[in-house]
Amino acid sequence: MGVNFDLNDLQAFRAVVELGSFRKAAEAVNISQPALSRRIEKLEAALGVRLFERTTRSVTLTTIGRVFAPSAEQLLDDLDVALLGIRDVSTSRLGHVTIACVPSVAYYFLPSVVAAYHSRYPRIRVKLLDSSANDVLGSVISGEADFGVSFMGSQETEVEFKVLLQERFVAACRRDHPLARKKQVTWSELYEHEYVSVDKTSGNRLLLDQALTNVAPAAPSVCETRHVTTMLGLIEAGLGVAAVPSMAMPMRDHPILTSVPLVDPVVTRRVGIVRRRGRPLAPAAQQFYQTILDTKRSGMVRAAKKTST
Repeated sequence: MGVNFDLNDLQAFRAVVELGSFRKAAEAVNISQPALSRRIEKLEAALGVRLFERTTRSVTLTTIGRVFAPSAEQLLDDLDVALLGIRDVSTSRLGHVTIACVPSVAYYFLPSVVAAYHSRYPRIRVKLLDSSANDVLGSVISGEADFGVSFMGSQETEVEFKVLLQERFVAACRRDHPLARKKQVTWSELYEHEYVSVDKTSGNRLLLDQALTNVAPAAPSVCETRHVTTMLGLIEAGLGVAAVPSMAMPMRDHPILTSVPLVDPVVTRRVGIVRRRGRPLAPAAQQFYQTILDTKRSGMVRAAKKTST
């Protein structure tokens, strides 16, 4: 038996799901509210189920509606993938993209990317999953995220890793700290001062442990954190110094924090885009992917400049 609904009905359904309102959904797809209601009723009749619970104040998905929503989204994304070579994602298109990202990149680099993307595609929602490198990789492999931005994944067979840039680790300190007057700092010199470190669950900790097998701190850190951004807050409060990726540092004109290159050895990490191997990106995600590449090429990635600091 044929299913008596069409693409317009699915698009109306997605609009209501994403906007949570029949009125806003009708405006988004440029039809009247009664016409949108008829599309939803047609879809519900074709499926033989109620997809929404409607009151005068709210619209919520039924249990079956919640089950159906991902399938409807996938159908529309698959169609967009098929049409991607024929037309661009229009500025009037509704949709969403989910990006997993390590916090240091999410805090200092991605805001400019999201801003550029939103100005071009204002109706597409962006969801950022800022988490550890291991969690970023897991989100990409599981499909929770369309793709990720991280420094881990180049050795995984299930994903592709496209390098964006290589950055070095630097010593983060307050401008009134003795190390701030130096042109460069060795790791041994860094560890002569009270310092903050990331804990063993951090991908940065694994990278540093592998690179610094011949450098032994004289004393344990005064504090451990899970994320670099938290560590910088502790440094700003005067808790000591820390080794951080250059991208994690705030702008050069920050009134309190500064950084000094770390040497003996120079430790670097490669930051790249992680995506599932053999699976095309949905158009909204593809456009976000391209915006990252365009941002990098335009010189907006501050970390690329800081590697020569």
